Amino acid sequence: MPPLPDSAFDGEGFLRDLNAWNHGVAEQLASAEGIALTEAHWEVLHLLRAFYDEFDASPAMRPLVSYCKLKLGPDKGKSIYLMQLFPGSPAKIGSKIAGLPKPDNCL
Repeated sequence: MPPLPDSAFDGEGFLRDLNAWNHGVAEQLASAEGIALTEAHWEVLHLLRAFYDEFDASPAMRPLVSYCKLKLGPDKGKSIYLMQLFPGSPAKIGSKIAGLPKPDNCL
């Protein structure tokens, strides 16, 4: 699939239409963040989308860590693990790559 045009994203690089997301879009967004997606990334990206489906919101960091712990186990339910995958702000960057809106409390 060809990359989405710039108009598909808001000023911060978040996807405007959640339904336009697919693995190619995720790769495009990850590349813009300097991240090469691995199976570990995909696991968290799908988890982020499941969180959004369940709660109709992108998670902030604490809820993301708790949800990861609940769904993926204690080894992956740690902020240090998520920071290794999505440096800087895992909730914000992960949500962006997962095609979700920016979490409410992220700057």
